[in-house]
Amino acid sequence: MAGFVIVALLSSMAASLIAYNIIRDAILKRTQDAVIADFRSRAARHIPGSAPVPADWWGRPVAPGASELTRRLAAAFGGPGRAAVATELTRGQKPLPPHYARLGVPVPDGLLKAMESKTAAQRIVYRGKPYLLVGTMVPMMNQVSVEPVPGVITFRLQGDANEVPEALSVVVAVDLRSDARELAGLERALLIANGATLAIALGLALVAARGVLVPVRRLGRAARELGEGALDTRVEVRGRDELAQLATTFNRTAATLEANIGELRAMEAASRRFVADVSHELRTPLTAMTALTDVLSGDDPGPEADRDKAARMVADGIRRLQSLVGHLIEISRYDANTATLVLDDVNVAGALRTSLSVRGWEDGVRLEVPEDLMARLDPRRFDVIVANLVGNALRHGAPPIVVRVRPEARGGRPGFTLTVLDHGPGIPDDLLPLVFDRFVKRDPARAETEGSGLGLSLTRAHAELHGGHVTAENSGLCGAMFTLWLPREQPGCDD
Repeated sequence: MAGFVIVALLSSMAASLIAYNIIRDAILKRTQDAVIADFRSRAARHIPGSAPVPADWWGRPVAPGASELTRRLAAAFGGPGRAAVATELTRGQKPLPPHYARLGVPVPDGLLKAMESKTAAQRIVYRGKPYLLVGTMVPMMNQVSVEPVPGVITFRLQGDANEVPEALSVVVAVDLRSDARELAGLERALLIANGATLAIALGLALVAARGVLVPVRRLGRAARELGEGALDTRVEVRGRDELAQLATTFNRTAATLEANIGELRAMEAASRRFVADVSHELRTPLTAMTALTDVLSGDDPGPEADRDKAARMVADGIRRLQSLVGHLIEISRYDANTATLVLDDVNVAGALRTSLSVRGWEDGVRLEVPEDLMARLDPRRFDVIVANLVGNALRHGAPPIVVRVRPEARGGRPGFTLTVLDHGPGIPDDLLPLVFDRFVKRDPARAETEGSGLGLSLTRAHAELHGGHVTAENSGLCGAMFTLWLPREQPGCDD
């Protein structure tokens, strides 16, 4: 704000100074031109030359007395606000400042020198008062005549050259205090104008500062609140200037920061939940296996049938642990973005039959798949997808289980859709949005008969790694329906 006021004040002062100098020069030039014109006019009327000259008894014209002539010219050139002195100069005599002492102001040598060739003028200040001095010299010789010459009035008088003055000089001092008062009034007006300009500049600066500082203060307050953890802090955007753009950028940054922090908090909560879920999943089989091994290693292991049952339960727990550890390793690869595809040309129908056959599910599942459908897939990951989807339908649904495959292009990419449909009760509505999350199970008690809760989460990860996606929904009168779409070609090959 101070810079704005200083610039405005300096600009106003510079403009005022320029205007003052222009007007002052115009006023002084106007006065000087008027005084010089009046001086020349009076010289033409009153210096001898137009009236008859007195003669002696011999009939010879003679010059008037020096004192009479100079008094007459001084009176003719004088008047209100001005004084005049006329001086006669004989042959070889130069005008000197003492000749004009009766004028009341000093006559500069430069003006006297300039008077020798023309009507000269000069402004001076004497005792704090301004004056304009105008002077001229008129040669005087033999016969009387008047010859107008620019700036010089010339007349001739007949007589003895030693007795008749050679030249006549006239100097007029004009009081310029009226012009000084006019200039003083102009100065006061300019000072008032500068004061008004300064006041207006201050007012505009305050308004401009308020328009700038208030939004800046709001941004500063919002930044402090954001730094203190209020991630929902936003500032109101007003107008379309740079401050509005800054406010918009701040809001976008705050929204991005809120989203990132929210994601980090969600990831942190998910990590804690993941650790808790993993601990629970590991503790359940380990507890059972520990108890069974204690029984088997005791002094009285019991009947052989009980020992065989305990051994089978230990083996089942080991398999569950092995499966859980395998799933956790796979998930860690996805979290670290190190999972890659090992692609191969796969006959979809053959891959489906192999996956069902090795698990003994071919009798409980009806396949509807084209025999010649080929796709570029990772066979191992595709097998895991099929096993998870069909196994989930067998565990939680009811027969018949239908696996249907049909070619389908999406987004200009050729691919195929695999649908797994059961005729069971379907997926509970509260579980449907979470079905692909980690460690999500139908039974909150986590019954031992259920899996680890990671199968469908891995299914989605495998599908997305292929460039596809998988969805889950309830199919109305039937049960749950999982729909998988995969592209038939991959942009890169990792054989």
